[in-house]
Amino acid sequence: MGNIKMDRREFIKSCAAATAAAGAFACGGKSPSPTTLAYDPKGLPTRTLGRTGIRVPLLVVGCGSRFCNITDPEQSSRVLTRALDSGLFYWDTAHDYVYNNVVSEERLGRVLEDRRDEVFLSTKIGERTYDGAMRHLEESLTRLRTDHLDILQIHLIQSLEDVDAICAENGVLKAVQKAKDEKIARFVGFTGHLDAQAMTEMQNRHDFDTMLIALNHHTEGKGDFEKTAIPAAAEKGMGVLVMKVIRPRETVEGVSPEELIRYALSLEHVSAAAIGIDGLDVLDADIEIIKRFRKMSPEEMSRMTASLQPFFSNRNLPWMNPGYMDGIRA
Repeated sequence: MGNIKMDRREFIKSCAAATAAAGAFACGGKSPSPTTLAYDPKGLPTRTLGRTGIRVPLLVVGCGSRFCNITDPEQSSRVLTRALDSGLFYWDTAHDYVYNNVVSEERLGRVLEDRRDEVFLSTKIGERTYDGAMRHLEESLTRLRTDHLDILQIHLIQSLEDVDAICAENGVLKAVQKAKDEKIARFVGFTGHLDAQAMTEMQNRHDFDTMLIALNHHTEGKGDFEKTAIPAAAEKGMGVLVMKVIRPRETVEGVSPEELIRYALSLEHVSAAAIGIDGLDVLDADIEIIKRFRKMSPEEMSRMTASLQPFFSNRNLPWMNPGYMDGIRA
């Protein structure tokens, strides 16, 4: 993919040259200034995403495994276009979101090519070395058909040892900060769903803008995300995003998507929830949920917490275990 040590100008030049040769797309040109951005929630409820100052819809379009279940590229584009036209302008993907030969970032790039300035775009890097991270960043920008990101995240913090590797002299953190310094990324953050202590320690190692975290989905002894990692991030002014919101339906009978989304968005400090979308029907239903959103009362929250305990204590779901990665190369 080219020289990973190139500066921003050289990178954009090489991207454009490679694009012209392939006849595929333009890299995107000059990054827009915040005053020229066209984010429009179309009347959907929004919240401020921490110190970024950006007001985002309550629902983030999650483009992981569920999104990649859409096998038809044209249908993927229809889902994304409907989301954007409905006000869901915050899209979240990752370099490693590859399922059954569907590359999430490439699917987003088909729409972003013409509507990049309307989308608040986030992707993630799972590599832990500087060189590997820079290579994956270059690949992500090419797939997404852009030269800039709104948020660049370090993917899946797993343990305190993982934090040490990330923050090493030639770790991924150096690459992420370089991307921000060179205005390839406006904001930087990290994600995780395995270890509350590691997520809190990651906050202490760097001045991050955002954190994307699962709710209380932890194995025994890994801490309480909702009572430790989330409040700690909020205290630092970080924007807090939550994920795996619908997953309790795997083990808890009778709980509805609307209840789970309301529960997640009723938690203190949460700006928005990332929800996987795998079709227009799911998208339309989720849009209606946030249109009529109202916070749960303390009594409703207590009842939901009690009903979700079987899920929180489950140790058999693959994505809850160390070593799990959200992207599976087919």
